Amino acid sequence: MPPPRTRGTALRQQLAELRGPDVPAKALDARALAALAANPGCRRRAILDGAGVNKATLASALGSPSAFGQSQFALTRGNAFEAKVKADGGAELLRLVHEKLDRHAEPPVDARVPDLTAIGPEGRTARTALALREATEATGSWTLLDHPMLALDVAGSPAFLEPDAVVVHPDGGWTVVEIKSFPMLDGSADPAKVGAAARQAAVYVLALEEVAARITVPDAPAPEVGHQVLLVCPKDFSNLPTASAVDVRKQRAVTHRQLARLTRIQDIADALPEGICFDPARPAEELTAAVESVPATYAPECLSACELAFHCRDRSRAAGAVTSLGRSVRAELGALTTVPDVLAAARGETGDPADPTVAALRRAAALRAEALGAAACH
Repeated sequence: MPPPRTRGTALRQQLAELRGPDVPAKALDARALAALAANPGCRRRAILDGAGVNKATLASALGSPSAFGQSQFALTRGNAFEAKVKADGGAELLRLVHEKLDRHAEPPVDARVPDLTAIGPEGRTARTALALREATEATGSWTLLDHPMLALDVAGSPAFLEPDAVVVHPDGGWTVVEIKSFPMLDGSADPAKVGAAARQAAVYVLALEEVAARITVPDAPAPEVGHQVLLVCPKDFSNLPTASAVDVRKQRAVTHRQLARLTRIQDIADALPEGICFDPARPAEELTAAVESVPATYAPECLSACELAFHCRDRSRAAGAVTSLGRSVRAELGALTTVPDVLAAARGETGDPADPTVAALRRAAALRAEALGAAACH
């Protein structure tokens, strides 16, 4: 049993106690951040991600295992494809960047690939910032940063992010590179997968913009982070790389706005009851109570983005919440938040007839009854 939390404890210590005394933290990556930004009202996901809780393990302990995530086969294939793209000092990757994004620059020959190794995420973040500064000052040459480490403040807590690559152009501009294992068929890929990759890349762009704002190069403006990222995928059904430039300005703006709306993790942690802990080793009853002590905002979209979605869906359905029917339905129903409330309003048992939502429900109920009556007559 972990010791009770005390108010005023440093945030990092608070989050460690919420996670469990012997449970290692799960890093918050760009994929999780993009999903979190898509549902900023969910305090449950915000605190669990902020505390580094492994939601897949937690979901299994709650009895609602998740099918969310990539298979081992997909991970292995993706790693092999990424290694192929970055072989020979990233020559093929830099060729694609030059071809798709910067044809007017000199072709990338003898590009710099700095060593970014350091101790811990903070050390790697500092080393990345130094490498970006050095590459920006060395105008006229190409630089490839392989798996740099970036930091982004999320609801008052730092998230460390690791893009596949960042390229510094001869003019000092920066480009995010996303390498995916899904194919581009005849020059285009699955729009849903491209959209997910764009949202993920937008998180990296935001983090790079924070680094760029802190870099001052004598007699030069701040480095420019390109809003066009390079998406590299296998060509057709081969393992040969091809690429496409993807404009992420819309995704960047949406992600920035949504992340800014997130309730501060410190505030969520301070509002929790004493002794709350999300350690999957705890008894199921205690673990369920701990999870339920944090409000969730479930929507069907969570099924493709969150490991706890099955658990939250069951709870949402049990409570009769209209959010389980989708955000668009929830938005249309106004103050009616449960299915029983909606049905009662439609039957004329509750609700103000002057309320447009109530009036629409009663009109729909009348039309349904009329249609059923006409069908019965035939």
